[in-house]
Amino acid sequence: MADTSLSEDGETIVSKHDDQMWRKRRLELAEWTERPKVRRRAKQTAWLGPVEIDAELLGALVQFKRIGIATEYSCAGVSVLDEPEDHSMYAYITFIASPLADRFVQAAMTYMPRRLLVTFEPERGRYDCSSFLIGHNRSFCMLMEKCARDFAEAHARR
Repeated sequence: MADTSLSEDGETIVSKHDDQMWRKRRLELAEWTERPKVRRRAKQTAWLGPVEIDAELLGALVQFKRIGIATEYSCAGVSVLDEPEDHSMYAYITFIASPLADRFVQAAMTYMPRRLLVTFEPERGRYDCSSFLIGHNRSFCMLMEKCARDFAEAHARR
């Protein structure tokens, strides 16, 4: 269920997840915290203009830039040693709120209803879209890219 109240840090949960999904997420988080962090490969990066980004998000971020949806931060979090205590447990993209970003976030929640956690920070005017499921980072990146590409195509037809 969506929590529409502001949290202590001023965020509102926009996406809807039932109690069973939240329990599953808490269990995954607890398991992830205790699991040894074994390096599988080095973090892959790419350049998007003057900014170095996680390569797994390049396709999605290129689409957002092309259609004019501003992003502020992103992390694919697919390298288990890439800040493992803070960011490797999930992937995320932060969007600056705008009418176009609002429409994309709604489209993404429709496309990935169980896999996307969306929070909104009214004071900063931004959305944080992250993988709801812990450890599903690569698939989150691929799904965000497909969602961005489909949204870009629909936006171009307008």
